[in-house]
Amino acid sequence: MATCLRYPGKVVIVTGGTSGIGSAIVREFVHQGANVVFCSRASGAEEGQAMQRDLQASGCPGDVFYQVCDVKNESDIKRLISVTIQRYGCLDCLVNNAGTSYFKTIDETSSQDFRNLMEINTVSCFLAAKYALPYLRETKGNIINMASITGVIGKKGDVAYNSSKGAIIAMTKALAIDESKYGVRVNSISPGYISTPLTERDANASPNPEMAMRKIINSGLIQRLGAPEEVALAALYLASDGTFCTGLNLLISGGAEVGFGIKNQMDSEPEQSGGGNSKGFSIKP
Repeated sequence: MATCLRYPGKVVIVTGGTSGIGSAIVREFVHQGANVVFCSRASGAEEGQAMQRDLQASGCPGDVFYQVCDVKNESDIKRLISVTIQRYGCLDCLVNNAGTSYFKTIDETSSQDFRNLMEINTVSCFLAAKYALPYLRETKGNIINMASITGVIGKKGDVAYNSSKGAIIAMTKALAIDESKYGVRVNSISPGYISTPLTERDANASPNPEMAMRKIINSGLIQRLGAPEEVALAALYLASDGTFCTGLNLLISGGAEVGFGIKNQMDSEPEQSGGGNSKGFSIKP
C-alpha cells in the first residue's frame, strides 16, 4: 500500500526540541512518520514530557520520546544516543538544533562568555555528530546542523554568536567531505529572523522593542518573520528528499542576505539641492 508520509519509520534525534524551531521540527517529523527522540536541559523537562504526551495522544503516525540532555555535557550526549538506539534500534538523522544567542560586542564579552557560547552552539554539534556517526554510517543517514544567517554575512555587535554559527557552517562542509565515503550526508540550515522566543526576547531587550521588531521585519525582502514550521519543512526536505544535497548551507531568511543595505548611520539626511549631481542631492563630507 502506498504511503504519502515523507519519512516513515526513520529514527531522528533533535536537540533543543522543546520550543521554537526545535519543537516545530519534532512535530513535523513525527507527523511524517518518523520516530523522534528530542531533548532539552532539565529545566525544560516538564514541557518536554507534556509535548511527548500530546503527540503520542494525537494519533500521529510516528513515535516520540523526550530525554533530558544538557548539550554542554559529553556524558549526556552519549546517553542521548544510547537511549535512542536502545529504544528504536538504529539512527537515520541527527538534527543539531540546540543553541542560544549572546548579542554583545567584543568589549562586553569575556573569554569565558565566548567559550560558553561555543560550548553550547558549536562544540555540542561536534560531540553529537561524533557519537551519532557510527550509527548513521550503518544506515547511510544524515546530519542537519542549525547555523544562522549571521554566520554567513555577519551582524553588528555580535562577535561570539557570529563566530559560533560560522564555525558550524565550516564544520558541516568538513564533515560532508569526510563522511561522503560512508554515504552520510551533512548539511546545515541558516535561518534569518524566525518567530521564536529567542527573537522576541532579543527585541524586548532593546530600549524600544517596537522599533527593534520593525527593523527585524524590514531586514528581509519578505515583510514578515519566518515561521518555525517553515524551517522544519526545510529540515524535512534535507532529511528525506534532498538526497543529492551534502555540504549545503540552506538559507531560510526571507531574502535578508541579498541586495545592498545601509551600513552606517548618517548624522543627518542628505539635503536636496538644485545641482551637484544627477540625483539632485548635495552630499556633505
